[in-house]
Amino acid sequence: MRKPQLVFVIAFAGGLAACGESSSLQVTDGTGPSPKLPEPNKTLIPTVNIAPAIGWPEGGKPTAAAGTQVAAFAEGLDHPRWLYVLPNGDVLVAETNAPPKPDDSSGIRGWVMKKVMGKAGAGVPSPNRITLLRDADHDGVAETRTVFLQNLNSPFGMTLVGNDLYVADTDRLLRFNYEPGATEIKSQPIKVVDLPGGTLNHHWTKNVIASKDGSKLYVTVGSNSNVGENGLDKEEGRAAIWEVDRATGNHRIFASGIRNPNGLAWEPTSGALWTAVNERDEIGSDLVPDYITSVKDGGFYGWPFSYYGQHVDVRVSPQNPDLVAKAIAPDYAVGPHTASLGLSFAEGNALPAQFKEGAFIGQHGSWNRKPHSGYKVIFVPFTGGKPSGKPVDVLTGFLDKDENALGRPVGVVIDQQGGLLVADDVGNKVWRVSASK
Repeated sequence: MRKPQLVFVIAFAGGLAACGESSSLQVTDGTGPSPKLPEPNKTLIPTVNIAPAIGWPEGGKPTAAAGTQVAAFAEGLDHPRWLYVLPNGDVLVAETNAPPKPDDSSGIRGWVMKKVMGKAGAGVPSPNRITLLRDADHDGVAETRTVFLQNLNSPFGMTLVGNDLYVADTDRLLRFNYEPGATEIKSQPIKVVDLPGGTLNHHWTKNVIASKDGSKLYVTVGSNSNVGENGLDKEEGRAAIWEVDRATGNHRIFASGIRNPNGLAWEPTSGALWTAVNERDEIGSDLVPDYITSVKDGGFYGWPFSYYGQHVDVRVSPQNPDLVAKAIAPDYAVGPHTASLGLSFAEGNALPAQFKEGAFIGQHGSWNRKPHSGYKVIFVPFTGGKPSGKPVDVLTGFLDKDENALGRPVGVVIDQQGGLLVADDVGNKVWRVSASK
């Protein structure tokens, strides 16, 4: 048995929560336009600090920010991850989880990581469906629930252009015909373009949004590894945002070097494309901050060769100094290992004034940091199209006093009534945040 594999076995046998080093900085130190970036702390045993997923007790719910309240919009879902609001106010929720990817869980390290993700609540089979939730009386609770689409393959992102509904499966971008007001779609999809998938498929989630004029689609494709350890040949077309021509399906790499982009949104003042990104693991509890950033056409953001601009990651071999010299530093850090996935700008919300301009971010929560980070929904204020202040907690309380995960927030979106909807894939709920009465 090779030494790294033996280390992982010892780590797992010795108790996952006891492994690795601890943070020397606060999460706030790794937040903002100029986060602190200490020296890497690569230990023999990687930091493994899982918040075991146990779900909410009867009547339990997160803690909402002052001036707001939270209630369940829908309950009893099956691993709800991503949300999309249709023009008539119906809410689509992707009930989904990772597809089978045997080459990503091969070997001792893969076996251990599979156990880690299972303990964190990510080990259940994917429901592979999109459910429609309807709140016809606008009381903040969905009274109608129907299976909108089924027999998908780990679906995630959704967007509507005219009567064309696009769904990003893990390995294909699909198009369905949508009739306004429909509560289900039974027609067969049309494939727009294949997306990187396969039996490795490390970061499996694919998101999609449309350009303002509807002519282009933008698709996120995460990396097939932490830092290229599976070989850069396995990263073809990955760690990138694709631009897809809606009419032809032709695509190009719009931006690259982005380890695991998830949330995508158009900033309403500048019109710029922004994304929420998960950065790399296993060089210490304080590295590397996840981030939100505007995305430049043709921009390169460092992965795997460097992080947060041009900070070289010495684990990657061979290096590429020419690419590192071009690496763009992100706009705004949102804390190390917070697993910031959801991203929605504040436009159209009916929450208190402090939430009128900025971005809501769903932070799924850490496994590679001690103490935990994330497990909350935050708001980053913007002014003139750019971040302009410290984050504000919107929803907290997803961890109990024993550091168990009662829930884990993922997708965030503003509904037609101006409330903030939050998908909780451990609590199996969609929460709705509204202004206090």
